[in-house]
Amino acid sequence: MSRYDVFNGDADGLCALHQLRLIEPIESRLITGPKREIDLLARVPVDQAESVTVLDIAMEKNAAALCALLEAGVPVTYFDHHFPGEIPRHPGLSAYLDMRPETCTSLLVDAFLAGRARAWAVVGAFGDNLDHVARQVAESLGLDAPEIECLRELGICLNYNGYGLSIEDLHLAPDALYRCLQPYANPLDFINEETAFARLCDGYADDMARARALRPEYEDAKHRLVILPDASWARRASGTYANELAWAAPEKAHAILTRLSTGGFLISVRAPVARPRGADQLCRRFPTGGGRAGAAGINHLPEADYDAFLEAFRTAFA
Repeated sequence: MSRYDVFNGDADGLCALHQLRLIEPIESRLITGPKREIDLLARVPVDQAESVTVLDIAMEKNAAALCALLEAGVPVTYFDHHFPGEIPRHPGLSAYLDMRPETCTSLLVDAFLAGRARAWAVVGAFGDNLDHVARQVAESLGLDAPEIECLRELGICLNYNGYGLSIEDLHLAPDALYRCLQPYANPLDFINEETAFARLCDGYADDMARARALRPEYEDAKHRLVILPDASWARRASGTYANELAWAAPEKAHAILTRLSTGGFLISVRAPVARPRGADQLCRRFPTGGGRAGAAGINHLPEADYDAFLEAFRTAFA
């Protein structure tokens, strides 16, 4: 029998798990994937699981697998900030859920741990595009401005690495990246000592330079839509580029559409930073959409549905 840690491969999932295991270390098997690969709980073998901890993957998208584990008597601890759907009532489920747009899974774990690994919660919050909240939490640690900027850069780079359709799109597989984080209680030490950080930073700089060179496909006073090409660099850059644009124009909603080799688009949506609501509702109108109020996405939008999406995008944040 084994213990399993199941987590999103983005900055929030990585930092949430890292905090938890710094304070509550266990030997566990890791199940993760690229950021958008969230139907992860079904990979846990029910007959081999002693316990399962889930971090930063939507309960709604894993409902059947969650119920199967609970019915088999496997205790599940669940931390998440996405729309959960119907939450099972079961004595084996310990759920720490909060869908408010100003929180993320790293901050939920931080509250659970009473701040005992808080610097990593700051990294996770920065990675999840919660700049204002992350800075407030960082200041409570007595960090100076250059140190806070270092944590912000780390969060952005960890999050950027999670975007892609497959592990092959990523610079580092999320489970391998988590193993790189494990020795470091202080994220500033990771920045200064770990070669993986330099690798992510260099890749991030190159990919973002390509994205910034593109012109919007559609733009008005309240909306901006950019189309990226079918390329690994574009799939890596899409979500982070959406975050960058959102903070640069906080009154605008943003949509980044990345072309897929199979046809159609992969989509990242950001609600206006000034009014961070509605992104999840917009994306859930399409079959493969989901996310949270301020930031959401669609895993596959057929080319034929582009006009319908553009119209929905223009009206969702009016």
